[in-house]
Amino acid sequence: MWGGLASFMNKKSGTFNTPRKESNNVTFQTCPDDYKHWKLSIDGNVARLAMKVNEKVTINSGYELKLNSYDLGVDIELYDATQRLRFEHPEVGCVIISSDYPNVFCAGANIKMLGISSHDHKVNFCKFTNETRNCIEDATNHSYQRYICAINGTAAGGGYELALATDYIMLLDDGSSTISLPELPLLAVLPGTGGLTRLVDKRKVRNDRADVFCTTVEGIRGKRAVEWNLVDEIIPRSKFDKTVFERAKTYADDSDRPRDVAGVKLQELIVFESDNQLNSQHISIKLDRQQNIAEFLITGPEVCSPPTVEDLENLGCDFWPLAIARELDNAIMHLRLNESNIGTWVFRSSGENSKVAAYDDLLYANQNNWLVREIILYLKRTLKRIDISSRSLLTLVEPGSCFSGTLLELVFLSDRSYMLHGMMEGENVPAPTIQLTNMNFGSYPMANGLSRITTRLLGEPEKVENAKKLINSELDAVEADNAGLVTFIPDDIDWDDEVRIAVEERAAFSPDGLSGMEANLRFAGPETIETKIFGRLSAWQNWIFQRPNAVGENGALKLYGTGQRSQFDKQRV
Repeated sequence: MWGGLASFMNKKSGTFNTPRKESNNVTFQTCPDDYKHWKLSIDGNVARLAMKVNEKVTINSGYELKLNSYDLGVDIELYDATQRLRFEHPEVGCVIISSDYPNVFCAGANIKMLGISSHDHKVNFCKFTNETRNCIEDATNHSYQRYICAINGTAAGGGYELALATDYIMLLDDGSSTISLPELPLLAVLPGTGGLTRLVDKRKVRNDRADVFCTTVEGIRGKRAVEWNLVDEIIPRSKFDKTVFERAKTYADDSDRPRDVAGVKLQELIVFESDNQLNSQHISIKLDRQQNIAEFLITGPEVCSPPTVEDLENLGCDFWPLAIARELDNAIMHLRLNESNIGTWVFRSSGENSKVAAYDDLLYANQNNWLVREIILYLKRTLKRIDISSRSLLTLVEPGSCFSGTLLELVFLSDRSYMLHGMMEGENVPAPTIQLTNMNFGSYPMANGLSRITTRLLGEPEKVENAKKLINSELDAVEADNAGLVTFIPDDIDWDDEVRIAVEERAAFSPDGLSGMEANLRFAGPETIETKIFGRLSAWQNWIFQRPNAVGENGALKLYGTGQRSQFDKQRV
């Protein structure tokens, strides 16, 4: 086990000794005071997120964000806002997404940006944007913080997809405000953030009408939009703002979110970056650029007993489960976008199972507390973000590990896990154990709606029931193997070779083939909107983004706006 964390962090003072390296990497940290594209305002228990994109402020050069079009920077702010509304504003029961741009709601993802971006940037941009839309739906469904959308002009492509992520869509009835998904006829690509799936699965639009809608460049407006269930309500301009607020107020008043407690401010994460290290308080990541590996070392809580639920609001971001969720979330986003060559992630941990289990017991016993609920949901979303990352995932359970409960999910989500059988020769550290808690049985569902242990043991449901009887038991390697919880249990003689071979084998395979294989194997069981978006839609979009019909010299995405007609290869494959 490598000791990267100890050399970077002074445990006594809690401060890092290594200065942050200046880099051109995209950062995912921001705050409302720094927003360039959104304005967040609160009126009682109703919030408003108004989009007014600054055309000149782009994540990369070579384009302008005209007509409220967006790039990754716009969506990073939106994601930050959705997180802050959940944690910092418990009083908010409804959020209105609207536009401060006259006669334009949102023109969707910026076409020029897509045309000049690298393939991996386009794919990661779509994935992050999809996850942000899912966060909006998660807030509506589980945080009782309902989102509605007020479309006051043109909502095209990704702009309408943003509206589809909300729970209620209101369209200005002025003869010109329209909704459309014109990606296929205009750009030879698909709506990239779940539009097709949400049309037919979420809004239950008839497939024949959806076909017409998705091939109609000019879009649909007025009564037809309501009749086809593309929107929920059309409103004349004279009543628009008042009606939107009245709807939001009604939904907010129905929420169970508390209005008389203080929120938890999401302070800036302290993250230190060097050529081969990424370190925060509880997570240290070492990058091996020769083998293209990221080694995560996650440290468990230090205190024996967690605080009481009454202390959580005062602890805020220092509460270990919330800190882990934030640090892991930020690290995943960073590695996916800024380290695309690092194809294998290896998870290790350091600490005591009993301490992690004690925090899990606190979470499980207080799930009805608004803040505990938000922390559990944040951990759920973060683990899902790992599930759908196009990376090979390995977990090593070694002496000194603390893969218990919430951290045990990293074992279950991995493509393979290795647990040492016995002790390492010449060391006094006891043999590793793992520990199930109640949190492993439904608190962190995957995109398929099932727990990871249920997904893993889909063909052996009796083992899931047996595993429930093992909650809070310290399981050694043989017991974990018999329960179906780990992949391999080599002893100290074989450990180094088996781990080395697994890592080297992964590095020798085609990254494209691995991404396809892993995505197909990870989501057994029922199909949901999420699995369709990240499995089916993302796979097709990934392929289409590389096809000449879209991105070739005469492709639609390249020629958009030039007045030239695209020349398509007519072969259907």
